[in-house]
Amino acid sequence: MNPFSDFRAETVAALGEQKLIACMRRWLGRVSPAAPAGMGDDCAVLPVPTARRAPLVTVDPVIYGEHFDDAVPPREAGAKLLKRNLSDIAAMGGRPSAAVIALALDPRTRLDWLEEFYRGLAAVARKHDLPIVGGDVATHRGGIVATLTLIGETTAARALTRTGAKTGDFIAVTGVLGGSLPSRHHCRFTPRLAEGAWLVRRPEVTAMLDLSDGLAKDIHALTPAGSSPLLFGEVIPRRAGADLRAALTDGEDYELLFTVRGGAPAAARLLVEWRRAFPRVPLTVIGQLAKRGTPLAGAIDLSTYAGFEHLKS
Repeated sequence: MNPFSDFRAETVAALGEQKLIACMRRWLGRVSPAAPAGMGDDCAVLPVPTARRAPLVTVDPVIYGEHFDDAVPPREAGAKLLKRNLSDIAAMGGRPSAAVIALALDPRTRLDWLEEFYRGLAAVARKHDLPIVGGDVATHRGGIVATLTLIGETTAARALTRTGAKTGDFIAVTGVLGGSLPSRHHCRFTPRLAEGAWLVRRPEVTAMLDLSDGLAKDIHALTPAGSSPLLFGEVIPRRAGADLRAALTDGEDYELLFTVRGGAPAAARLLVEWRRAFPRVPLTVIGQLAKRGTPLAGAIDLSTYAGFEHLKS
């Protein structure tokens, strides 16, 4: 569905900012609390994080022509905006608590398109009992940019970061990879919040991130100095129709990539207990962090693969 119209009565320009914000409140329904806990004041007043829980914050946009196009229904585009951010919270073993949205719209943006976008966003927010507490609306001639900032908190005494791994740790990934665009997974994925909260309580799990730019690129963010990731192509889980290159480079998988300490026994024990906790979500050990310079011996030469990188042709 194309989000623009040349008939003014069908567009946001027919309402103006104040009436449009009133519509947004209506479209969001119960996930839009009254001020000062929600829209209507200069800032929203948020609850203090629970004792022994650290606050988390992340921000991600969806941009027309980059993250979605006319082939993506507006409800799925709105859902994707929130789910991208939820995936970041999941990667640290956290839970969401509140969100704000900065919306930049071409005046030709259709009201019915924007309503569906917000209803898709609201459906995901309701599922996670997440209030949308405010934001901003501005003019952006020629496009649509929706940027969501998500506040959360850890679910355990620690947050899992990208920097805890050491040489010798095993590498594991949830779900299956590749083919995110043709399969529509890029907008229909499920953020791994429950899985992240489970993993953060496992002392053998040492570092974690969510896969958004492709395994071949993102794995290096988990790799400590002096180490190299050894990944084995025959075990990397792939979506139907995806080859190895797609699994390594397509991106927008939104699965959890993490490292496990304690050798093969710890990894095997984790797999057994994972299957009990999440029988419908695959978990695969795909490699190990080795001392830099270790012969590849059947492992993938990652220098021949590249994931997505912003601002690079």
